[in-house]
Amino acid sequence: MGRDGSEGENEDPDATGSDREAVGSDREASGESDQGFTESDRPPDIADAEHPTRAGGEATPTTDDDSHASDSRADASSPNGRSVDFGGMADEECVEAAWSFVESVPTPTLAVDPDTTAIHAANGHAASLFGRDRSTLALMGLTDIGGPTTGDNSIEETFASVVASGGPEHFEWDLRTDDGERRRLAVDAHMTTVADREWLVVTLTDATARVRSEQSTSEQLRTLDAIASTVPMALFQCDAAGTLTRWNDRLATDTGYAAEGLSGRALPDLFDDRSRSTVADALAEVYGEGTHIEREATLLTRSGERTPYRLTVGPVTDTDGSPVGLVGVGEDRTEASLREERLAVLTRVLRHNFRNELNVVTGFTQQAKRKVDDPETIAQLDRVIDTAERLLHLGETSRKVERLLGDQPTPGPIPLASVVTDALGSIPATLRDRADIETDVSPGITVSAVDQLSDALAELVDNAIRHNDAERPRVHVAAAELPSESWVSLVVADDGPGIPPAERAVLTGEETPLDHASGLGLWYVNWVVTAAGGELAITESKGGGTRIELSLRTPNAG
Repeated sequence: MGRDGSEGENEDPDATGSDREAVGSDREASGESDQGFTESDRPPDIADAEHPTRAGGEATPTTDDDSHASDSRADASSPNGRSVDFGGMADEECVEAAWSFVESVPTPTLAVDPDTTAIHAANGHAASLFGRDRSTLALMGLTDIGGPTTGDNSIEETFASVVASGGPEHFEWDLRTDDGERRRLAVDAHMTTVADREWLVVTLTDATARVRSEQSTSEQLRTLDAIASTVPMALFQCDAAGTLTRWNDRLATDTGYAAEGLSGRALPDLFDDRSRSTVADALAEVYGEGTHIEREATLLTRSGERTPYRLTVGPVTDTDGSPVGLVGVGEDRTEASLREERLAVLTRVLRHNFRNELNVVTGFTQQAKRKVDDPETIAQLDRVIDTAERLLHLGETSRKVERLLGDQPTPGPIPLASVVTDALGSIPATLRDRADIETDVSPGITVSAVDQLSDALAELVDNAIRHNDAERPRVHVAAAELPSESWVSLVVADDGPGIPPAERAVLTGEETPLDHASGLGLWYVNWVVTAAGGELAITESKGGGTRIELSLRTPNAG
């Protein structure tokens, strides 16, 4: 077939001959071929194909026998059984036509002798692809430019199949360039007729970038699969409708469903009636706002069992940043919930007994104190009472810590004056009356803090009084807006002995197991302040005691 799809034998011989003469005249007039080659840099099989020379350099005359033999070779069947018909055209002109043909193709293309797989013509795109000039390519065999195989077949078998069937056939072929780089070529090969001669036309596309991208993607997927099979939690992916598209074995284990039971199932349908809307609302929030969300829910297994479950989900976005799906992690909370429940019961029992027994100790000690007159004994009994009250306060602080960790409070705007009022009002009157407490807080100051800020402030004032041996401890509470307008300073200063290094260590993480209890109050205050993005600093007060500064953000702080 010709390039226009017409049969070669239907062409007008005279017209074809005229065209060849016209082309030849143009080349003679310009001194170069229609491909821009001069006679000297044209490949030898073009310039010398019809001009064999003797050893001495003279042209060998062609006899009638030689012409007959040449015609016989032209009409003979090729080894693959296909008949090569030169149509009376000189071989040089056939090759010239092949060069014109490949130059008209906008992609890397070779014209190959179907019998010998020798390359006779290559366009500039092919030369660029292989990093060789066209003349060099035209001196090579087709099997010289790439690897020995394509898939399960040898390259010779592959091209022989194209020649036998006529093609087209598509396959991929590896080659190694002169500088050692491996490249992947996508090959389209077929037989076609150009100027009365059949050629094996090979069109090439550099598929190296695509193959490398596919290999990289495949490697990433293998890595993700390895992570999914290693992580001791359920991993899953949903599409924009909330339908499961991928998951690991742990999700199947947690739910009790096989692959066919999870495929195409909406994620909320895996949970009980009370949790289903919670999960659906969480997904809607992820899709709508592109945020990461954590929710506690109850998983309903295939067998009907209810399992406490923690879901953490986040968005999968497109190139524009718009959510197109989500990924998530699921954690079976059965053991953790049971452990937390048992710990809570144990804590309540211990705290109840702890408080009751200490109240008994305090009561009997106070009775004993009233019945003695010895100053030394009275002082010892006062110390017992003071120690019991400190232990009671420690138990109350531990309860506050437990509540803080369980609630995970969210910061909000709070008037600082009301925080100070609530804090001082929560301190036992017997303790408050033992000290001189001064406040200097403007009613117009508002801070961003959690609700436990008043408890934290009460803890600081309480400790300032309890740990002060002065007859009338002095405590000063003051607040001021800082020049940055994004921070407020809340200071609690006393004239006591200062905070021991063991208790300060809780702020730097240097505490030891023996020091945990003594610094629990300060630890609690630090948690409350940092929960809203604030900071805590301890220095010495002007009176020689302790100065604790809480730096709190304002609601409009960025």
